[in-house]
Amino acid sequence: MLTLHTAGLVLPVGSAAVPDGAVLVEDDRIAAIGPYPELAAAAPQARVRQWPGIVTPGLRQWHGRLLLEGTYHPDPREAGELGEEPLPAERLAELGVEMTGTRWGGSARRGLQRMLRYGTTAVAGPFEHPAVRTAVARSAQTEVSPQGAPTTARTASLDPFATARTLADAVAGPLTVGGRADLAAFDVPDEAGLLAAGASRCVATVAAGRLLYRGR
Repeated sequence: MLTLHTAGLVLPVGSAAVPDGAVLVEDDRIAAIGPYPELAAAAPQARVRQWPGIVTPGLRQWHGRLLLEGTYHPDPREAGELGEEPLPAERLAELGVEMTGTRWGGSARRGLQRMLRYGTTAVAGPFEHPAVRTAVARSAQTEVSPQGAPTTARTASLDPFATARTLADAVAGPLTVGGRADLAAFDVPDEAGLLAAGASRCVATVAAGRLLYRGR
């Protein structure tokens, strides 16, 4: 299946920005990057997804272990008891919450879903808890090495731009023809706008060619 992801600006990282650009995705790979009119003419059969703002590579979450093994993401059914926001593991102990493997697995799946809302397609490990490892392995997001992480922290933000100074600092890798189709769209005009607003302006996240998050 061919899909064209287009926006006012495509920022591949490592190569020139493409105004009125597009990324042509075939199955789980990037088939082409270039001006939208040219790619649309070359692949008229492609489904078109037009996003406001910019398209970038998918982002990398450096604090994957802390967010998935040191943080609990409550089930919506627990909102009355635990609230809706992520809870540090030590807070769970204070509340007397018994953490089973099943509970950690569910938390990790919800945490990974939350990351998709911030354009995250790669998560730094390694993960020690079996249920968390399974959740990451079964997700469309990739596990990457923590080597090169900018900081260590006791708390971590879901927004990869909390520790990134440039887009290149925040992405898992550039958009390249033949590479895995991991990309994100943000409702901002350019890189400066993205750095100022943060990844909460994400409107779409694509991992391995699959649209896994679409903002309303």
